[in-house]
Amino acid sequence: MTTLTHLNERGEAHMVDVAGKAVTHRVAVAESSITLNETAYALLKRGDHKKGDVFAVARIAGIQAAKKCADLIPLCHPLMLTHISVDFQLHDEERRIQVLARCELDGKTGVEMEALTAASVACLTIYDMCKAVDKAMTISQTRLLQKEGGQNGDYQR
Repeated sequence: MTTLTHLNERGEAHMVDVAGKAVTHRVAVAESSITLNETAYALLKRGDHKKGDVFAVARIAGIQAAKKCADLIPLCHPLMLTHISVDFQLHDEERRIQVLARCELDGKTGVEMEALTAASVACLTIYDMCKAVDKAMTISQTRLLQKEGGQNGDYQR
């Protein structure tokens, strides 16, 4: 696809009409990472954060964010997601937490934005819960890793 589908022939933004598209199983996996200082990373790794289970809260925030994607991104379609997962991988040498978000549905449009939103908001939640210990955290590498289904086919980073 070489054209921007959210622009009409006059260059005006609009929601893409998916009425004529086939229903297919669609999957998207996205990641985002947050890097912390030694103190904040150690608290998270041990589960000793005074605000509670940071990973549990970030997971719920990511799931909620995927479900609310159409409320946050103006031209996204509201979707009936059938599966959302938000998982964390700790990388000790870099003091980095990698968030992996996976969204699925059977529908007429993809779930890439939902997965990207879930990963982003999970990182933002970690930041929010840890900012008293580390204001210099860095969120980075927010990107699509994989997409399956739809007329444009599969994608693997």
